[in-house]
This record gives sequence, structure tokens and C-alpha cells, in this order.
Amino acid sequence: MNIRFDGKVVLVTGASSGIGAATAAEFAKSGAKVVVNYHNTRDGAEQVIGEIKNLGGQAVAVQADVTQKAQVENLVKATVDAFGTIDILVNNAGTLVERKVLEETSEELWHKVIDVNFTSCFLCSQAVIPIMKAKGYGRIINMTSIAARNGGGRGAGHYSAAKAGVLTLTKSLAKELAGTGIQVNAISPGVIATRYHDIYTSDEVRANFKKMIPLAREGKPEEVAYCALFLASEFADYILGETVEINGGMLMD
Repeated sequence: MNIRFDGKVVLVTGASSGIGAATAAEFAKSGAKVVVNYHNTRDGAEQVIGEIKNLGGQAVAVQADVTQKAQVENLVKATVDAFGTIDILVNNAGTLVERKVLEETSEELWHKVIDVNFTSCFLCSQAVIPIMKAKGYGRIINMTSIAARNGGGRGAGHYSAAKAGVLTLTKSLAKELAGTGIQVNAISPGVIATRYHDIYTSDEVRANFKKMIPLAREGKPEEVAYCALFLASEFADYILGETVEINGGMLMD
């Protein structure tokens, strides 16, 4: 199976590190032109761009807060200005922000977590749909989480709820766009070795997670990226509204 994206343009949100960075790099290795979106971490985005260019790929970094409609519209415009179109959108931007049990969660924190993980998917998808519809082709891949299915760890109720919203939005959007040439699917990572867990998960909890994973290890960002490439390829043309679990067996359906 040789997956190639020569001539395709891919926009990856939240791509300055972790799963987003790996996804941007893997698409570039497969021939795509890539827009690396970032919010605050410009150095990380520039590092991703440098790696892609060293491999002979084409990529640009575009700053945007994807919780803000005007900035999302500017991000999409910048993508089209750079490469002429958008073929594939990977809604990857998201973070826990802060662990808080629901009883202690402020309204401000609740909205912030919902916006960065869920509203961003709505805004970015809404912005690219007209472009994809006009050409009769598009792929939207949303990044949800195992937390959407199991409620997440202590203090992640806001995050779990947001990611559950992403899972359901994926199904709704897939139905709405069926027949337009645009396909929508999602990926649900489990425990992946990224800055997310470096920041929000203690070593003790991570060790306990590994005991719950049949493969007895954390996943690699590249292992999530490979799934994104598959879902965006012609090999997934009959997959619609699906969420692929990538968690080493931690949660099985």
C-alpha cells in the first residue's frame, strides 16, 4: 500500500508539536503541501517547517487562534494564498488547559476547554467546506480522544465532554456532506507520548496507564499520523463517520 498525496494541500491545526507535528511531517513525506497552524509556539512550528523542507517538502507556518472565527477565516485564506486550495483538513488543535474536578471548574475554564477542543473543529470545518464543495473533493479528519469514551482521568471532565462532542460532530458532519465528495472521519488516540502527558499526567499515573494497555507502552505520535494518512487516502473511500481507536488495546470495541 503506497499512500501518496502529490498535489494535495493539507491544513493541520495545532501542528507545532506532538500528534499535529507528526501528522504534518508524514503528509509532507507523502508529497503533500502542508500548512502548519500554531497558536503560541512559533518556534515549534518553525522546527516542523524546517524538518519538512530538509526532506524536500513544501510547508508554511500560519499563526491563528482556531477558537476565533475571524482568525480561522484568515488561516484558511492564508492556506489558499500559499497553495491555491485546501484538500485535507486535520482538526488536531486541543489541550486539557488545566485539570479540575467539575465541582471546582470555573465557567471560564469550561468554555476555554470546550472552545479549543470542540468549537475549533466546528469553525475550521465550516470554513473549508465551501472550498471543498466547489471542487467536489475533500477530507476532514477530527482528533477526538479515548477520554470521549471512558470519561478520562480525574479532573478531565471538561476535556472529555469536549472530545465527546467532536466524536458526535464527526458523525453529523459526515452525514450532512455525504455525496458532496467530502468525507469526514475521526481518530481517537489513547495514551500517546506527547507534551500533553508531560504537562498534565504524573509519572505515577502514566506508569499505571501502561499497566492497563495490553501492548504495555504509550503510543507514538507517528502511529496516530499514519492513521490520518490512511483516512485521507483513496484506500478509505468507503469509510464515513467512523472513529478509529488508537490506544494499544486500552479500549476495545
